[in-house]
Amino acid sequence: MGKKLKTVKGPKAVKKTKSVDKTDPVTAVVVASPGPADFDAVLGLIEAARTRALAAVNTTLIELYWSIGQHISGKIAQEGWGKGTVEALAEAIQRRYPTMRGYSARNLWRMSQFFETYRVQPSLAPLVRELSWTHNLLIMSRCKRDEEREFYLRVCLRERWGKRELQRQLNGALFERTVLSPPKLSPVVAELHPAAAGIFKDSYLVEFLDLPPDHSEADLHRALVEKLKNFLIELGRDFCFVGSEYPLQVGGRDFSLDLLFFNRALNCLVSFELKIEEFQPEHLGKLEFYLEALDRDVKKPHERPSIGVLLCATKDQQVVEYALSRAMSPALVAEYQTRLPDKKLLQAKLREFYELTQQQTALPAIAMEKPKSRQPKSRKGRKR
Repeated sequence: MGKKLKTVKGPKAVKKTKSVDKTDPVTAVVVASPGPADFDAVLGLIEAARTRALAAVNTTLIELYWSIGQHISGKIAQEGWGKGTVEALAEAIQRRYPTMRGYSARNLWRMSQFFETYRVQPSLAPLVRELSWTHNLLIMSRCKRDEEREFYLRVCLRERWGKRELQRQLNGALFERTVLSPPKLSPVVAELHPAAAGIFKDSYLVEFLDLPPDHSEADLHRALVEKLKNFLIELGRDFCFVGSEYPLQVGGRDFSLDLLFFNRALNCLVSFELKIEEFQPEHLGKLEFYLEALDRDVKKPHERPSIGVLLCATKDQQVVEYALSRAMSPALVAEYQTRLPDKKLLQAKLREFYELTQQQTALPAIAMEKPKSRQPKSRKGRKR
């Protein structure tokens, strides 16, 4: 609306009004008040700087512990340092730096063990410097094999696990399960998504759902949605939730997907279909139908073909292998486990697996070894 300025009064006065156009750049200047969006850039810079500072502090601390461990390890080997000497060293540090923590005799021994564990694995040295001391202690104390330590170091960094999640995965024997039971993928998945084998699992731990043994499919679905944050951590950090009971319309009929996700690393939609019974080959037909509908009606042009996951209570490995070998869609079959597995049993199976692998590796070398030719004995010195 225009603003009335001045009214001229008199015998021949005429009421005059003049409107001021607020949109005119000369007569009006609109100043927008700053909002939260205007501050995001500065807040982001501060947060990034804090993250870099914390990472630099952690790297420096781990390098210090490495150097202390190297020094103690050398003294033990060269001068026979023992328990009493290390305890005296801890007391000397406490007297010099009374407010500092983390230099007890026990922790000094751990520093020496830390150095001894990774000194012969130079490829892992950069990885241990990126994790906290707590993470390193957990991996070092709980893992017995070099490949197991490397596995958890790399996955922990990739997934950015906290201390509790790392403990959970160690308790759940993720390494043993991954080695003994790699994910079962259809050939189409391997062709379209070569990196999928390193992203999906053969079994998913959902002990955090607290499901009863006789739960229904609706119970499983509802619990997964309620504990979605935990389930996303179990799936992996590149999974993003799209929807529950995601609607699909094909022809004149309505369908719905149990759970729909998007994987940023694979750049594709991932549909999870839930089954509370053992896997059956006919389950794949319905899943392939859903994948076709997703790719035709939901997938964006820049996205890659969708992947389907049948998440079953149990499965027979040979039945899965037969069913997936002729599957025409990118699908895979996985189990969900409502209880932590028996880690001792898995470790025993892993030992058997390694022993069998070593035997099979040695067999070709034995088979290819040429028999030593018999050399005729020298006649020299023979008694006649």
